[in-house]
Amino acid sequence: MNIAIIGTGYVGLVTGTCFAEIGHDVYCVDVDETKINNLKQGIIPIYEPGLEEMVKSNAREGRLKFTTSIEEAVQQSLFVFIAVGTPADEEGNANLSYVINVAKEIGAVSYDYKIVVDKSTVPVGTASLVKKVIQEEVAKRSDVRNFEFDVVSNPEFLKEGAAIDDFMKPDRIVIGTDNVRTGQLMKELYAPFIRNGHPVIIMDIASAEITKYAANCMLATRISFMNEVARICDAAGADVEAVRQGIGSDSRIGMAFLYPGIGYGGSCFPKDVQAMIKTATKLGVETKILNSVEEVNKKQKKRLVEMIVEKYGDDLSGYKFAVWGLAFKPKTDDMREAPSIDTINELVSRGAKIQAHDPIAMNVAKAIFTNIDNITFFDNNYDALQNTDALLLITEWNSYRRPDLEKMKKLMNEAVVYDGRNQYDPRIMRDAEFEYHCIGRKTHNG
Repeated sequence: MNIAIIGTGYVGLVTGTCFAEIGHDVYCVDVDETKINNLKQGIIPIYEPGLEEMVKSNAREGRLKFTTSIEEAVQQSLFVFIAVGTPADEEGNANLSYVINVAKEIGAVSYDYKIVVDKSTVPVGTASLVKKVIQEEVAKRSDVRNFEFDVVSNPEFLKEGAAIDDFMKPDRIVIGTDNVRTGQLMKELYAPFIRNGHPVIIMDIASAEITKYAANCMLATRISFMNEVARICDAAGADVEAVRQGIGSDSRIGMAFLYPGIGYGGSCFPKDVQAMIKTATKLGVETKILNSVEEVNKKQKKRLVEMIVEKYGDDLSGYKFAVWGLAFKPKTDDMREAPSIDTINELVSRGAKIQAHDPIAMNVAKAIFTNIDNITFFDNNYDALQNTDALLLITEWNSYRRPDLEKMKKLMNEAVVYDGRNQYDPRIMRDAEFEYHCIGRKTHNG
């Protein structure tokens, strides 16, 4: 089958590449000519394990094409995926301007039957809006009559750092459509991906649109809940890791997303929680739980700074802190809404100096902190420790999991660690004579 993917961001590029990998002919479209030219040369705009190799091999074999011409891509394809960004606006609503613009272009260049697929994360009612916009655009034309098309909601559930596996071996595929024939065509499109027996769930369009937001909001809720429990554990002298095991062993709860830390970030959870709240408000529904989820997360992002201030005071002038990890999670260079940003900005505003390292996200971080003088970036994580008063572990990269503690002590002014991801064993840190601070576990001083 021929497929057009409009938008070559994270979702669009992964989606198009994975479809090409199982034999479909895919056109990836973007208005950014530089990005398209780079993709043609095998230069990938994002970091995702395995993606670069897959893009190059499918482009080389002719199944994956990159173009700035939406007309070429749409006219050659039966399936047209809308995979452009829907960033939050100033009020927290999903910005649908890019989706609407794509819908207009589809209506302006289409002649034969199309299945238009909303892959972007969009609020309930967007499919109806896309359909209306396409119809209005077609009505302006004199060169086409009785143009038939269907609009489908097909939300993505990709985890950054594991997106290819998530697409190739999905837990489920959600398809929102009111047309039985269209549903069958979508099932045929995805058939190679569901040989693991996991379901294709066909539902009405509104339910599919809400499903994506509901899934991310549930995961965000579990994170904020566990972070609140961690604060209770800190106050009570309990160990949140023991509590996590105690509740996660319940089959009704499970272990996933019950890891306390310094808050969630990324391109999805913060934006989608806000968008769900805004959608509910427009529908006259109060969202006490989601409002609290967002509030807890904002507070949790300040947790390491709170702990540092407890030890050193409000004025951090003269102190130097090492930061390990800048991306919002491992295996990505994405720093959107990353806790590292809040932490570093707050420390610098109090006069501290920062020495930072991240295995992948350094260039992204340099662009974000370009106007801050009190931050220095290091290519080696141990070099970032030199003459520092404490280490802040913010992103739990594998390369940080088993550091040389004796080497760390020799490099640092003081053997102090603030572990924002509970990555280290408190007993090991105590035995190594580190002053160790973590989230929801008893502080262990060397």
